[in-house]
Order: sequence, then C-alpha cells, then structure tokens
Amino acid sequence: MTTRKNSLFLFALLLLLLTATHAADSDAKKPYALIFGTVYGPDDRPVYGVKVKIRRADQKKAKWELVSDHSGEFAQRLPAGAADYVISADGAPEVKVHIENDERQDVSVHLTR
Repeated sequence: MTTRKNSLFLFALLLLLLTATHAADSDAKKPYALIFGTVYGPDDRPVYGVKVKIRRADQKKAKWELVSDHSGEFAQRLPAGAADYVISADGAPEVKVHIENDERQDVSVHLTR
C-alpha cells in the first residue's frame, strides 16, 4: 500500500511540475514592451538608489515602482500595445514615453537637484 501512495505522490508531483513549467513557458513567450532608462544627476553622472515610478498617462497612480541600480539604470516590462506612459522621479521633470507595440524604448531621467 505504501508503494502505491508513493507512486501516486510522485505522479501528482510530476504533473504539478509539468503544469508549472508550461505556465512559465507561456508567460515567457508572451509579447511585451520594455522601458529601459538611466537616471543622471545634475553632474550628468548615473545615480544609484533613485526611486522611479511609471504610470499610464491616463492614470494618476503609478503602477510600477523601481529603484535605479549601481549604474543608474532601471527596466520595466509593460504590456505590448499602443499606450503612453509617464516616468517620474523625485527631483526630475516627468518623462513621457509612447509605446506602439512590443518594442524597447530607452529613456533618460535627469535630476535637477
């Protein structure tokens, strides 16, 4: 009886792993857009640790919040399709980005203080 329980457990585990792998594969193949940016300080050097917010232009609240890395860079995947986005960071003017489909848009955010 124990062998049968072990077999059923292993079969259920294998089925679960196959289902999870299939779900991960389908998400990886889904088209997406990418906003890739760099935050620069007033001295035009990349700045680490700046909180960056991204929102759709037709919404008031940010949907994504990121922090610039040691190279001052940040990246966010977005749904593919035509849309306008606004990128903001404390001490910097807002940057507007238009995405048309599944493309990459590179932006620069320049801190004024």
